[in-house]
Amino acid sequence: MKLVGGVETGGSWCVCAVGSCTGSITVSGRWPTTSPQETLSRIVEFFRRAPQVPVIGVGSFGPVDLDPHSPTWGEVLVTPKPGWSHASVGRVLERELGVKVLLETDVAAAALGEQRWGAGEGIASLAYMTVGTGIGVGLLLHDQPWHGITHPEVGHMRVPHDLSQDPFPGVCPYHGDCLEGLACGPALAARWGRPAEQLEPEHPAWALEAQYIAAGLANVIFAVAPERIILGGGVTAQPRLLSLVREDLEALLGNYLQSPALDHGLTHYLVAPALGEKAGVLGAIALACRDTEQRPGSGEALPALSEPSAR
Repeated sequence: MKLVGGVETGGSWCVCAVGSCTGSITVSGRWPTTSPQETLSRIVEFFRRAPQVPVIGVGSFGPVDLDPHSPTWGEVLVTPKPGWSHASVGRVLERELGVKVLLETDVAAAALGEQRWGAGEGIASLAYMTVGTGIGVGLLLHDQPWHGITHPEVGHMRVPHDLSQDPFPGVCPYHGDCLEGLACGPALAARWGRPAEQLEPEHPAWALEAQYIAAGLANVIFAVAPERIILGGGVTAQPRLLSLVREDLEALLGNYLQSPALDHGLTHYLVAPALGEKAGVLGAIALACRDTEQRPGSGEALPALSEPSAR
């Protein structure tokens, strides 16, 4: 059984794993994302002790340089996370481990994982939104992560902000009340005085949170029309939130788009992750699998990512 490596460097947690292209994990590790030096050192140490792998997929929090022709490929760009601006992730891991490293955003990796083994199986055009320390969206269009001049930054789009209803100025250091500034986990904690996990289901925070998330998702739908949206991240652990977002999103769409995918109530269109907290690292493994299975002479053929795979 051929093994590959996967790494998810999220804003709060780093997860490493060695696994197969059937989605099974042989060994894994998880620890807080601290400084770049400490975090990358722990990743290197993990893979030096783990079974040897020819390639490692990495899903990194962003913004991150994904252009393989760029001299700063693999670097986290300007980020509000202290100490991580211009930290080199891809090249450090390549140099220290002597293996090929493939890089994507953490949300695009999660989308790849869910597409191959989870709630996005059989879906060629997929959006994965995470709402946690930040807000990000990974877009898969025709089975490929979408990049333009950079990767999508949906968390920093503008959404309607009624100051009479919500005078909160937002927490984004760059844009103030962008979507992330209004609806990420730190925004909830700053607005309501306690973190999301301490807010009871009946708290008014959730209705307001649903409005902002739905507004962001409506923009995604009108812009790129994904066939399905997966909503994950720590803030979405509140079970009531998903149904509230569905209700608000359906109202915002206003019956303008006509598609069988947009079922009444959006219960099949807007869904929770099937892979849970493993979506990111399994997506990084899926990224590595795409490389090994496409190599000439690899001896293992990969079915199209939009087709169901063996579990």
